[in-house]
Amino acid sequence: MYNDIRLEKGLYNLSGKTFTAALEELDPSAAYAGTPLERLDAYERQLKRFNIHVSGPECDMVEKFFSSTETAVLFPEFVTRSIRRGFDDTIINTISAAKTVSESSKYLGCVLTDTAQYSTVSQAALLPESTVREASDALTLEKFGRLISASYEAVRKQRLDVFGVMLRSIGVKLAGAVVKKAVEVLVEDAAEITTESLTYADLAKLYGQFNSFDMTTVIASPATASAIAAMEQLMETRADEKGRITLPFGSELIKTSAAEDDTIIGIDKNFALEFITSSDLIMETDKLIDRQLDQITVSITCGFRKITPDAVKVLTIASE
Repeated sequence: MYNDIRLEKGLYNLSGKTFTAALEELDPSAAYAGTPLERLDAYERQLKRFNIHVSGPECDMVEKFFSSTETAVLFPEFVTRSIRRGFDDTIINTISAAKTVSESSKYLGCVLTDTAQYSTVSQAALLPESTVREASDALTLEKFGRLISASYEAVRKQRLDVFGVMLRSIGVKLAGAVVKKAVEVLVEDAAEITTESLTYADLAKLYGQFNSFDMTTVIASPATASAIAAMEQLMETRADEKGRITLPFGSELIKTSAAEDDTIIGIDKNFALEFITSSDLIMETDKLIDRQLDQITVSITCGFRKITPDAVKVLTIASE
């Protein structure tokens, strides 16, 4: 049972396992089916065990994690989860068709060559060929990270929900740097049309560039997304409860500062982009457990690769 688990630093250092995965092996969630604890994962059960509240009216302060040597072991996972929540709440997962975990910082994917026309074939004639080959060049994954300076004395009396929001905001901004790389990959060598001034007709023309695939998503800078939202054709359009705007022809409008003001990217999110990472968010756990919070480092090593070039089209607004 979760009350009998011995918490120690070594649970963070098991090869190929996250802290939560290590806890799940010791305390499987399947054993709690049909009980009041079935909706909690192994980490959340440990928070319950030690009566640590990370949100709500009874939310504890940071120092609650350091009331014992065992509860201190839980703190790095709280920090990681908070930053990851901010990271995952961005558009990275929305625009990625697939996520690949690579064992090294170099990734050699496959390339699909599919240019032969799809049509009827005469009897006994050779079928048109599509080929899948290993890429000739490996993709070198890049490291994105942040150094967080926060002494224990500065944060010990801070409510955990407020501290968690601060960490989530760091996750959001870290993801923003990663999204910028994704946008660069999407734009590179993409089929392009140009216009002198942005109109709704231009957006419709971009939509019409998609043949085999659909334009599920339109990516634009905040300024350009604002200009699109102000178009007369969108006057009756309302954002949903999550703030998402769907254009009249069915594409979701996504704004990101990673895009340039003169570039609008249309993609089929189900086919366009592969997100490759060699690591989850990495943190120096020992320092956090020992209350040495002066310098917290968080990083992720990742990269992007275009899977299907035909699933990406670009509209460029020419400079006057």
